[in-house]
Parts: sequence; structure tokens; C-alpha cells
Amino acid sequence: MRLSALPLLLAACFSIAFAKVDPEAAPQHYNYRDASKQMKRIYYGDLQETLYCGCKYMDKKHIDFSSCDFKPRYNPKRKSNKRAESIEWEHIVTAHNMGHFLPCWQEGGRKNCSANDTTFKIMEGDLHNLYPAIGEVNGDRSNFMYSQWTNDPEPMYGGCKTIVDFKLKKAQPREEARGIIARASFYMEKTYGVKLSNQDRKLFEAWDKMYPVTEKECERDRRIFKVQGDHNPFVYEKCPH
Repeated sequence: MRLSALPLLLAACFSIAFAKVDPEAAPQHYNYRDASKQMKRIYYGDLQETLYCGCKYMDKKHIDFSSCDFKPRYNPKRKSNKRAESIEWEHIVTAHNMGHFLPCWQEGGRKNCSANDTTFKIMEGDLHNLYPAIGEVNGDRSNFMYSQWTNDPEPMYGGCKTIVDFKLKKAQPREEARGIIARASFYMEKTYGVKLSNQDRKLFEAWDKMYPVTEKECERDRRIFKVQGDHNPFVYEKCPH
């Protein structure tokens, strides 16, 4: 996976918020920490729903499990499961896939890249690639690539249709998330040069066709434009204007 020269141009052109965030500031790109402060400007009303399980939530600490029949995954070695009770901002294209080949990652991993690499900061905080997820499911997905291997998934999280194969290190998202994932992945490739494998490209092209853009996805793109100042063209071009 290689980055094109485009990120360097983006790094020079985009303003990144490192100081205190003004919620009324002009559109701009943020680092991950400050991007997380913008989420309430995007995810409210009908969009206040998790990616992998479709659960409604009131805020980061209050998720309505009854709205999606979610149940935390049983693990006898785990005394408590606080991550199942909180919302986290999931990278659809993972931080590892964005940065593991960068010098900053090789010298100190994600923490080093987040602190010292301008290009990585822009990628890590890009709102088009961030989506609310239940912390447990986000953690289980880890750095695994997306896949599709069964039409009859055995539930892992109650009624949630997303499943994870820990042995093969892959995650199968529920159908409602697949088109979103495909179009976010296309955006990250086009914008930052984060290349897709041939296998992933074929899968995402299929998902893009099978699960077309919805009005919710269009509204999310419109809200991100107001905050960040750009559209995901793989969504925007399919939305009514």
C-alpha cells in the first residue's frame, strides 16, 4: 500500500485544528482528537445510530440496546465490559491501514504518527472515514479487513448482524453498513492514496451496487461538508441536489 503525492498537497492546503475548537469556525480538516469534538454537529436526529449494529444512542455513554436487540459478547475471562456501554468513533479504513507503512509508524506506531506526522493527522481525523460504533464491536473489529463469507451469520451480539472471525482476522458488517463502508474506502483511496487490494476493490464495487446511497448517507455527507468543507464524491454524486 503506497501513498501518492496528494497527501503532501493536502497537508499544505488544509488547516488542522490543534488548539481549542470553535464549533462555529469555518470548515476545515481536523486531527482525530478535534474531529471527535465535531461529531455532535453531524450525528444527531435520525443519524444518531451506530454503524455495525444500528443502535440508537443518546450520547457516548447511553446506548439504547433495545433499539437494535444488542447484547454484549459473552467472555468468561472478562469481569466487566465497559466498552459495550460506550460509543467510539470507528475508522472505517483503519488507522493501521492508513499509516503502518509510514516512517512515523515504523518509528513509534500510531501514537508517534498522531503526534508528529501532518499527513497522518489529516487522514486520522477525516470525518468521512469516522462513524459511531459500540466500543466492544469497534474493539473486536480491531484492524481486521472487511469480508463476506456467510449469508446466515451466527449472532455474536444479540440481534446485531455484524460478526467477527477472530481466527481468520476478518469482519463481516451488517448489510446496512456495507455500501457506507465501500464508499468511504473509495474516498480514502481517491483522497489520500490508501490503495485497495484487488480483492477488496471487487468486494466494495459489489457492495456499492448492491447497497446504494440512502437519504441518511446523503444527509451525513451534507453535514460533513458544512463542518469539513468537502464531499465524498462517491456519495455526493448519487444524492439529489
